Amino acid sequence: MQQHWYTGPLASFDTETTGVDVENDRIVSAALVVQLAPGAPARTTTWLADPGVPIPDGARAVHGITDERVRAHGRPARAVVAEVAHALAAEALAGHPVVVMNAPYDLTLLDRELRRHHGLTLAGGPAAAGLVVLDPRVLDKHVDRYRKGRRTLTDLCAHYGVELAGAHDAAADAAAALALTRRIGARYPAALG
Repeated sequence: MQQHWYTGPLASFDTETTGVDVENDRIVSAALVVQLAPGAPARTTTWLADPGVPIPDGARAVHGITDERVRAHGRPARAVVAEVAHALAAEALAGHPVVVMNAPYDLTLLDRELRRHHGLTLAGGPAAAGLVVLDPRVLDKHVDRYRKGRRTLTDLCAHYGVELAGAHDAAADAAAALALTRRIGARYPAALG
């Protein structure tokens, strides 16, 4: 039986941040969910970072992470950013595609954090050449270009019947994006190869 990309190993990455400006905002939490096959148990790694700047009220209202929490339980952003980059590199080197909902945002923000804390770029890292990114928003747009409505994670999960419990938690969002990507692939195997 032929295995399709959406039935094989996938990793999924998500962040929660201080805002939406990729050039200046910071990572507050991140998660990497790895699942070897549909229905298999997932391995979840989470990080909580002290971004070194106050978390604005607007961001706090979205993800619920406070300055007090990151000071008490978070680790220095420099260490977290390095670990996240190494974890993504390990997945790329293992040949696992990485699901990232709205990939340009999360990956650009991670790149800027790497520059800020380490003078490195995501593109210059060990996984750059092997990193395969699957963005559920892009996949959905490819298979159903003219459908009306928004394409947020919440909206896409509702459209494809994927449970999203605990939205705006990096681990919950990463797990939902992974399930969503598998669902889109299974629904449109001919269109997505």
